[in-house]
Formats: sequence, C-alpha cells, structure tokens
Amino acid sequence: MRKILHIDMDAFYASVEQRDNPTLQGKPVIVGGRPERRGVVAACSYEARAFGIHSAMPSSRAAKLCNNAVFIKPRFDAYREASQQINAVFRRYTSQIEPLSLDEAYLDVTDCAQRFGSATDVARAIKRDIKNAVNLTASAGVSYNKFLAKIASDMDKPDGLYVIRPEAAEAFIEQLEIRKFFGIGKVTEKKMQALGVFTGADLKQFSKIQLQTHFGRVGSYYYDIARGIDERAVKPSRKRKSVSQETTFEDNVRDKKLIWQTLQQLAGGLEKTMRKKKLAARTLTLKVRYADFQHITRSHTGAALVLSEADMLAGLPGLLKRTEVGKRPIRLIGINLSNLQAATEPIDSGEQQISEASDNDYQLGLF
Repeated sequence: MRKILHIDMDAFYASVEQRDNPTLQGKPVIVGGRPERRGVVAACSYEARAFGIHSAMPSSRAAKLCNNAVFIKPRFDAYREASQQINAVFRRYTSQIEPLSLDEAYLDVTDCAQRFGSATDVARAIKRDIKNAVNLTASAGVSYNKFLAKIASDMDKPDGLYVIRPEAAEAFIEQLEIRKFFGIGKVTEKKMQALGVFTGADLKQFSKIQLQTHFGRVGSYYYDIARGIDERAVKPSRKRKSVSQETTFEDNVRDKKLIWQTLQQLAGGLEKTMRKKKLAARTLTLKVRYADFQHITRSHTGAALVLSEADMLAGLPGLLKRTEVGKRPIRLIGINLSNLQAATEPIDSGEQQISEASDNDYQLGLF
C-alpha cells in the first residue's frame, strides 16, 4: 500500500513576511494590494484570519473587518527562494515529489520509509527540517492516497501532523462534511446539499450511475472518494497548464483605448514568459471582472499556435466583442494562455507590426 504525504506551509506568504520582519509577528498581516487601490488579498496571517479575512477577498473589505491590519506588497522572489529551500528538504527523503504551488506538495514516501522509519516519522522529520532550514512551520497529512493526505494536512493547522490510517479511513470519510472534501467547491456543495448530501456517509448512499447523472464524468470521482479510493499517483514532473497575466485598475475603467493599451502591456509580458519557457498555446482566454465583481472569461481554441504578442492581439478583439467591456466599467482584465506545448517556431513579433496592428484593431472598432 502506498504511503503519501501532503505538505502544506502555514500561511506561507504572510509567514515569510513575519519571519523577515519580526515587528510583524503576532499582528494581522495581509499580503496583497492596498485597500485604497482596489487590491485583493493574496494571503493573510492567522491573526488576520481570526477576523474572517481570507484570500481573494477585496482588500477594502479586509480593511473594514480589521482596521489595524498591516498590508504588505507581495515579494515573490522571497517566496520562491523559501520554496526552493523547502523542496531541497523534500529531496533529502524522496524524488517522488509533485509540487502543487510554491507552498504545498505531494510526496510518495512508500520506498524511503524503510530507510527513515514510518511515513509518520518521515513527515515529522520533514517538518523539523523545514523549520531548521527556513524558520517556517508546515502542516503534514499522512495517508495511503492523495485525497486523504490532502484532507489530513488541513485537519490540525498550523504546525499540524494528522494521520489517516487505512483501517480508520471509512469511518473518517463518513463523518466528514462535504465542504471539507477536496475537489468539492461551493457550487457543487450546494447542489449536493439539494440532493440531501451533507456528509461522506450521505454521499456513499448514491450509486456511481446516479452521481454521473447529476455531476457528469466527475461523478465517478465522487463515488470513489466516498469509499476512500483514489488511484492517482504522485507525478514528479507536472506540465505547466497555463500562463497568465492580469491587472487590477485603481479606478473602474470603461475607456476602450486604455483597456486596449493595458492588454498590449499584458500581452507583451506574456510573450516574454512564453519565449523564456519556449512554449506555445492553443487556447487564448480573456478574463474580465466588472465593477460589481462579476467575473467572466471568454476563450478561443484554434488550429494556429499563439506564439507572440501579435498573435494575442489578433485574437483578443473577437473575445472582447463577446463581453460588455466598454459598456460596463471594469476593475480587472487579464490574459491566459493554455493548452500549452513546446514552441515549434521562433517568437519574433516585431514591435512595429504589433503597434500598427493594435492601432488598426482599435480604430476599426473591433470591440
């Protein structure tokens, strides 16, 4: 039977800030944009969470919930450096590491547990080594599959270590609230509750066919996890699924020219990333958040690869026409490239070509 760990750093960004600036320790720290500049909370300390603040919350709302919160601009270089040191700790114990983000990862310690003790011993050692290496705390979940390890890591935060053994898994899942199931979001939770599903025991009453009828293909996944079944392996090499850039305006924007200029800047930044990573994309997505916080995306997948800024700017007007940009004020706009593959031709857009195409697109009123 496999032995899987899920390691999740505690309030990672905020903890790095508190570590590097001791005057912030014990204070409600919010990493993200300023409230007066229409920012969003990227992360927050446990002291801030006590006020009901959470990630993705508008900073203005967070400031109202906690008037003495300390807002910090993100320092991604510092977070990446800490993440690299944490991954170096992982590699002392296993090469079977699947990073999920800068601050969390799955580890398969099935083989290495013989050298370092039980999986619980390995988790305890990793937590200790992370503390020594970066002076930050991590929470660890230990179980026989990824689903249960992920849930376990969240059971005893911060600085937690929680183990779900095979013989205890069935009873654990049956009493677990649906909202705590990894992979079940708020929308699915409401749909399940409408069907009378509030716990794992309730979910277990439905057949696979019934769940597929209500939830489509993912119904099979729900059927399995209700029974503690998750055959997904830890994948050491994870393909990057997408690259994106976005910006939040300080004031609501309706002006098409300003919006187009902003998209040009975002596309230019994305081209640099694509060039550096030697990637091309099949799918171009436009992200918009209106002034009332309604969030929409519009996508196009074509036969031609999206390689350059010019490619993005050629496809964006069609996506913009499918929105109310220019008619309704917006607070955020972004570009996402997905369905990535290795670039098969050089990225060479040419600044003059981009500038002329961009101006023409705008003058022709393509959105």
